[in-house]
Amino acid sequence: MKYALVVFETDASRARIQADRDAYRTAYQTWIGELAAAGKLVGGDALDTEHQGPVTVRKTSDGSVAVTEGPVHSGEETLGGWFVLEVADHAEAIELARGFPTPEALEIRPLLESA
Repeated sequence: MKYALVVFETDASRARIQADRDAYRTAYQTWIGELAAAGKLVGGDALDTEHQGPVTVRKTSDGSVAVTEGPVHSGEETLGGWFVLEVADHAEAIELARGFPTPEALEIRPLLESA
């Protein structure tokens, strides 16, 4: 089964990482390397959350398109990136997410398998 681990950042989590970037980068690369070596990592990407903010494009009820500066959902957490893992089940996805070495939050979602 494929699961997405969706990474959410806050100003506080970004500040903690920036305070000791080298240590977090090493731990992060180790975690990713272990997933890849175990054949669990399908892919993933980080979003650039430092240089340009998000823009939301939304179709309104009358069919027009609204474009606004900012994330889809307001709040403290912002989307920072994602990983796709190939795992046996939901429990394994949770267990692997527990090892995520940086202070961001992870949301775990199963991917819809295509027919």
